[in-house]
Amino acid sequence: MAWLTCVMARMTVLCACLVCVCLVCVRAESCLMISEVNSDNPKFDTHEFVELFHSSGARTSLHGYTLVLYNGNGNQAYRIIDLSGHTTDDRGFFLIGSMELNPRPSVLLPPNSIQNGPDAVALYGPDAGTFEVGEHVRAHGLVDALVYATRRGGDVEELASILTPRWPPFLEDPSLFEEDESIQRCLETEHHWAFHVAPPTPGRANECVPPSPTLARIEELRLGGLVTSRHVELSIATEMGAMALLAFDGQTGQVRRTADIAGSGQSSRLLSVLIDTSGTGSSSGAVALYEGKVEDVLARSLMQPVDAFVFTEDPESLNATLLESLTPGRQPYTLTYGWEDGLSLSRCGVADWSRDSGTFMEAVSTPSVANLCPWPKICPHDIVFPDGTPAPTVQPWLGADFLLNELNSDSPGAAENTEFIEIWHPSGTRTSLEDVWLLLINGQTGRPYREISLSGYFTDADGYFLIGSNGLQPQPNVVLPPNIVQNGPDAVALYRSKEPPSAQEGVPTLGLLDAVVYRAPGNDKSAQVLTEALTPFQLPLLEDPQALPGDESISRCQGRPQTLDAFRVGPPTPMAKNVCPRPPSPEGLAINEVGGALGPNYTQESMFVELIGPPRTSLVGLVVMVFEGGTREAIPLKGSIGDDGLFLLNHTSGTDAVVLCYGVGVCDADSEILDSVIFTDVPLHLKNLPATTGHINPAIRAVADGRISLTRCSCCEHNSPSSWITSSPTPGLPNHCPSPTYSSTIHLCLEPQPLDGQDQAGSNHTNTSVEPVSTDCSGEVAVYLEQQCNCGITTLYLQGVNVSCVSGLMYLQGSIPALSEHQRALITHTTSSTHSCMRTGSLALPVGIVLGVIFLMLMGVALFLFLYRRKRPMDYSSMELSEHVEL
Repeated sequence: MAWLTCVMARMTVLCACLVCVCLVCVRAESCLMISEVNSDNPKFDTHEFVELFHSSGARTSLHGYTLVLYNGNGNQAYRIIDLSGHTTDDRGFFLIGSMELNPRPSVLLPPNSIQNGPDAVALYGPDAGTFEVGEHVRAHGLVDALVYATRRGGDVEELASILTPRWPPFLEDPSLFEEDESIQRCLETEHHWAFHVAPPTPGRANECVPPSPTLARIEELRLGGLVTSRHVELSIATEMGAMALLAFDGQTGQVRRTADIAGSGQSSRLLSVLIDTSGTGSSSGAVALYEGKVEDVLARSLMQPVDAFVFTEDPESLNATLLESLTPGRQPYTLTYGWEDGLSLSRCGVADWSRDSGTFMEAVSTPSVANLCPWPKICPHDIVFPDGTPAPTVQPWLGADFLLNELNSDSPGAAENTEFIEIWHPSGTRTSLEDVWLLLINGQTGRPYREISLSGYFTDADGYFLIGSNGLQPQPNVVLPPNIVQNGPDAVALYRSKEPPSAQEGVPTLGLLDAVVYRAPGNDKSAQVLTEALTPFQLPLLEDPQALPGDESISRCQGRPQTLDAFRVGPPTPMAKNVCPRPPSPEGLAINEVGGALGPNYTQESMFVELIGPPRTSLVGLVVMVFEGGTREAIPLKGSIGDDGLFLLNHTSGTDAVVLCYGVGVCDADSEILDSVIFTDVPLHLKNLPATTGHINPAIRAVADGRISLTRCSCCEHNSPSSWITSSPTPGLPNHCPSPTYSSTIHLCLEPQPLDGQDQAGSNHTNTSVEPVSTDCSGEVAVYLEQQCNCGITTLYLQGVNVSCVSGLMYLQGSIPALSEHQRALITHTTSSTHSCMRTGSLALPVGIVLGVIFLMLMGVALFLFLYRRKRPMDYSSMELSEHVEL
């Protein structure tokens, strides 16, 4: 049996190795792509070329492939190059170009053969069939394409809509470099590629150099291996102050190692920091770079890192909160087999954003010098190829998705070079736009006239993203040619989809996030097709140039998607908060109950927020913010309060505080706080909450079996801690509040504790007047009683109790309600066993009573003797008649 066990174990190891090899093969699927195009040379265009590259990096047959050059004027093929019979070189490169080019191309072209644009280069696979010069552009059999234009303009929309429907035409700017330049494909992040302009590199790897960081970034990491070999290399772009480097455990999300980096006056340099970057008993972790010292960073849990890298061997074991907080919207770097022996990773992606682990690749370690990046042996996910790698998946933000925030389709002047479309995410934070599409739709045809993929982009730190003309300030994230956004009747629509929405028949509706249908003044043409599909039963918006002096835009003033009455005409505010009139907030609304906030027995099903208010009150414009630790979730409300005066909102996250505000998609400094409740005592959490909220002592708990909720039992006192108790949950039902049915009578005397250095029998004890007790004092009494019984007593329980002060002592008389018979028994036992006024130093009254009794007894004896002597007759014979005795 021992030998059988050994054989089975070896077979298991062999199978595991085969699986790893297969996984590597899947990841290493290869394809042919357009790598570089140089269509416009100085002087006589004698060095033009098209460079192809096979991602295997090896000699590969090109049998069946065809390269077609399209003219943007007429969208017809002007040159066809059959690649059958050719192969790439030993490194995977294949060159087509002018005879004077060095190195010599495999396919020679006469000078000035590749037109300058607006034109296109398209690569077709073996199943595309045959082509003829003059043939109209087609997409069947397409493998890869580049549509390019120049600043001199020209219509290239049809070419782009057919060959690259997800991407705008690339603009080749000959003024970027003194001599020549070419359009080169570079890896941005993971499987996402993009074209850039750089000095020509025919027949060799492209000049794919990441842009200089704004402040600093992580350039190289060493994972696994000996502890002494693990390091993180940083690139410093400016004179920096103190910075902190933190290493996290990937499973728990806890900080494991820290390193302070002193400030320096040097700039543009590499800095290597020795830090243990491996996991602690796990195969995942993260490294993040922050501004400030370590102690300051640890004290501010919401601080955003300057750059971060997250890695894992098993994505299922990675802490999701850590991933989203450090690299929002991005995927972790997946480690390869055998990384424990040591793995060097270098930043090779040219993405101009930071905090993206997909920009790193396995490469030779180059400490203190520029990274040496290999050519990525992966296919761009936008290549239409069976073996292409799919795009990374990104989960949308919980609670809401992207909205169209502002539209300016008609700017002053004939050029109309300040048109723009602004997108906004209700989280108000930097968010990935992966799988998000923007479509400009023609009102006459009902079809998109421009489709823009926003994958690979991020919003700014406030959630804004701008698409607009080149004359706009601030500079748009995606630049459009002037006068592109039609004046109407047309539509702008936002989608979340893996595939181009334009592939749908008719007006695209699948995956629709938000839409705006609009028209221009004097243009009353029907937009019925757009309206029925995108914004049913709503009239198109009008951007009225007479509404304001200068320019104007259509601005969102409410948070509901696909709702045109949420927009107003106002001054343009690109990348800034919209100028909106503030309507009066609804009255009488308050937070009524919060479930799943306290206690060990809550589940996701028990987490809810219940609002109370006048029946059928509209909730439009209201936002519930749920805080948990350093995170927050904004939930824009829809609908109205029910006929029973309640509105129930379920959520799935833990809770430290709940805020009800009146704003646009999120509670910020400009929002009106209607009600709030906090039940945490963590200073870091309290620091990030609105200043006007009421704080409930989290130690207060109810006498309840099972789940516990926070319940409002005092009407209409907003932001008031005294309005709340803890009891059993009652979602959608009347709250479970203290009832007179379980009330108990209380007669209690309490003596305030003396201050240090003062006599208990101070001057206040001589005051015999009755003094009313303040609310703060009632709160102290409630805290004292709760400490004695631990039965859930709060200030609210003492509303029916008469509390007064006499001679420095506090007297409580009245009745205390309770939630149940059990809670009443605890209260009765506590109040009956509490005798604070009988302590040493409080004997003045008993002593006075005793002395009074003795005095009365003496007076009684004297009176008895006097009456007794009056009753007996006087003996006048023996009486001495003298004046003294007579008296």
